Amino acid sequence: MKYIFTIFFAITSISSFSQNDISLAYYLPKNTTYNPEIPTPQSVLGYVPGKWHVTHDKLVSYMKALAKASPRITIEDRGSTFEDRPILLLTITSQQNHQNLQEIQKKHIQLTENGSEGLNLENLPAIVYQGFSIHGNEPSGSNASLIAAYHLAAAQGSEIDELLNNVVILFDPSLNPDGLQRFAYWANTNKSKNINSDPQDREYSEIWPGGRTNHYWFDMNRDWLPVQLPESRARIKTFHQWYPNILTDHHEMGSNSTFFFQPGIQSRTHPLTPKLNQKLTKKIANYHAKALDNIGSLYYTEENFDDFYYGKGSTFPDINGGIGILFEQGSSRGHAQQTDNGLLTFPFTIRNQFTATLSTLEAAKTMRKELLDYKRSFYNDARKELSKDAYIFGNEKDAASSYHLAEILKRHQIKIHELKQDITTQGKTFKKGYSYIIPKNQKQKRLLKAIFEKRTTFQDSLFYDISAWTFPLAFNLDYTDNASVSNLGTEVSNLSHRRANAVNKSNYAYLIEWHEYYGPKALYQILAKGLRAKVGMNPFSLENKKYDYGTILVPVQNQKLNKEELHAFLQKVSTNNHIDITGVSTGLTKGIDLGSNQFRALSLPRIGLFTGTGITPYDSGEIWHLMDQRYDIPITKLTTDNFGRTDLSRYTHLILPNSWRQSFNKEKSEKLKTWIRNGGTLIGYRNAAQFFKNNEFMKIEFTTPENDAKNISFEQKRDFRGAQVIGGAIFDAKIDRSHPINFGYKNNRISLFRNTKLFIKPDKQSYNNPIQYTKKPLLSGYISKKNLDSLSGTVPFRHNNFGKGNVILFTDNTNFRAFWYGTNKLLMNAIFFSDEM
Repeated sequence: MKYIFTIFFAITSISSFSQNDISLAYYLPKNTTYNPEIPTPQSVLGYVPGKWHVTHDKLVSYMKALAKASPRITIEDRGSTFEDRPILLLTITSQQNHQNLQEIQKKHIQLTENGSEGLNLENLPAIVYQGFSIHGNEPSGSNASLIAAYHLAAAQGSEIDELLNNVVILFDPSLNPDGLQRFAYWANTNKSKNINSDPQDREYSEIWPGGRTNHYWFDMNRDWLPVQLPESRARIKTFHQWYPNILTDHHEMGSNSTFFFQPGIQSRTHPLTPKLNQKLTKKIANYHAKALDNIGSLYYTEENFDDFYYGKGSTFPDINGGIGILFEQGSSRGHAQQTDNGLLTFPFTIRNQFTATLSTLEAAKTMRKELLDYKRSFYNDARKELSKDAYIFGNEKDAASSYHLAEILKRHQIKIHELKQDITTQGKTFKKGYSYIIPKNQKQKRLLKAIFEKRTTFQDSLFYDISAWTFPLAFNLDYTDNASVSNLGTEVSNLSHRRANAVNKSNYAYLIEWHEYYGPKALYQILAKGLRAKVGMNPFSLENKKYDYGTILVPVQNQKLNKEELHAFLQKVSTNNHIDITGVSTGLTKGIDLGSNQFRALSLPRIGLFTGTGITPYDSGEIWHLMDQRYDIPITKLTTDNFGRTDLSRYTHLILPNSWRQSFNKEKSEKLKTWIRNGGTLIGYRNAAQFFKNNEFMKIEFTTPENDAKNISFEQKRDFRGAQVIGGAIFDAKIDRSHPINFGYKNNRISLFRNTKLFIKPDKQSYNNPIQYTKKPLLSGYISKKNLDSLSGTVPFRHNNFGKGNVILFTDNTNFRAFWYGTNKLLMNAIFFSDEM
């Protein structure tokens, strides 16, 4: 659906523009009266929105003031961000609906359940979840929430009464409190009295990492499905308490753009989304078009963006019986910028977002019955889909990874069960306590399928985001999708970690298998305590138990703790990290004895992480989060700008994440080389491969696919090039489990996430290729045939000695979006066992 472009509001002379002249009337609908008892934004903030970028603390103050003054609003604090900012939710509706809110909520849940056909929808309000500025440096949404909340609280007359009687609004004024605060500080501290609209002004170029992300530099608009972050967990809990009919997600895009609203490119919609979803999206779009026409704003639809990855806010509702709507406003990135469309002012961007907020509510009111019917039919139709069997997933050696996938499923209200007993199927053993079984025949069966499916065929070859996210592969778990429901044990109501066995006291040594997810956390605690520990380079058997590659040995002799203290400490480590620690009475084994030189001494790593100018914030943030939140391992964030003054002798390991530009000149590269020659380990990710090759850290030979365009028109050029991108897919690799990089993995295959075109030829010596893609590596997702052919047989990991030190390379992200648990251990092995390679 295309709409006729209308006149764009712009002020063409900076001298005639002053944000001091902005009044609330600029935003609000004409001919609407407002209750004078309700506080205006400026009465709390001290200015009319648009003059300054609202900081999160002031946003919170205003929302609390509204809730106190208006009977239409209740407010709740759903938790805290990493920086301890409140994650607020306002519920806005009529007083009558507030009195019956529990009953309304109950009926909306009933719409998703069996027997909903008899539910009377005549007087049931629609539910709209409105979320603003999940990217902190896209602030027009959260600033518009000030105007929208005021309007909904204070507007008077039959029109607002009708709206609030027919709609319950779940109002999330800031989806990213930490990022919003960071960006507001930047924009406000760089604002001039005489606003400078030159796009090259400092105001419009944030310093690294920018305000887009949360505290750990995650793009939170990719976390609706994995739910690894506190902000996501709060909103997902709200979502499943209501299953909103519409969810809006207010964003910004490049300054030279106008305003986008969905539908996007419909050929790129996920096949599990019903076609009626896109029809309703189109119908809702008419309301946005009409509202924007009335204020003279340019807009467009159906030209980019898509609804494929269910982890985005505007797509997640589509697999849950709702309609997700993405709004993208051309960004002023500050207070006013000259653009291709004239002067783009911050107040103008706020007005567009506010206008779209109201047009959404108008659509929800008018289409109320249609939206309710759609939600009911979505779940009724899903129940009719054949699904008599079940999924089983687990890892007989790693209970924690299984637990964390189960944790995600529980957050999405998916029913999971314990196994009735241990079973072996398709060559895989699933142990009770280490595995879970999920019946497909349940309310969330479509969402469940989206989480577990492998998909390799697509209607379109372009994706706005990743094309695969198969969760059991991401967690490196064994799984089957056709298990019998006869294996169902007790339904899991209160999910908890497997309790580790008590540590039996030893006078000789303790052994820790390296399979469990939290093994690295435990090992760091042991080494940080000043205890001696070693790693076994070969398997062995002892006291009727088999121990794999990478088993950790903690001898009792010659430790800083006596026998009793050591036992008590290891018991604490075992309990806190959900891992078994076994005391043994002898060093005589079947295999390498405990006194063998094949047990190599380990030392406490001191880790530096490169951040700052040139480094990709997402990649570095994921590593920071992994160390800080998961493993409690201190990591020093080193800035590239200060590298010349950095004392590298403090660190045993340095991690170089992906970068968007060359961060080190020749002089800095030589400094790195000297540090490595003296015993340091440098671990590089993704396009660090080019840096390593160009600066002779490592000899690398790339394979480059031929992607010459043939019979491709100019109009088709963009799509042709886009089809050659690996946006994010999953691939199969074989591994040499005897190599230290693979310690802790029980299978000889691993599933790797890849979103690069760095294809490295294998080394001539097979033992130097401990991870290698198979001949037919594609497991799930999209990749062009030429790229797939080039990927086959290449290697995603390289290591070489460099003087006394090591250079290690991963061509792809082992820590992707915090939910790729299955390859986190590759990085930890590179850290703890680098000298054993």
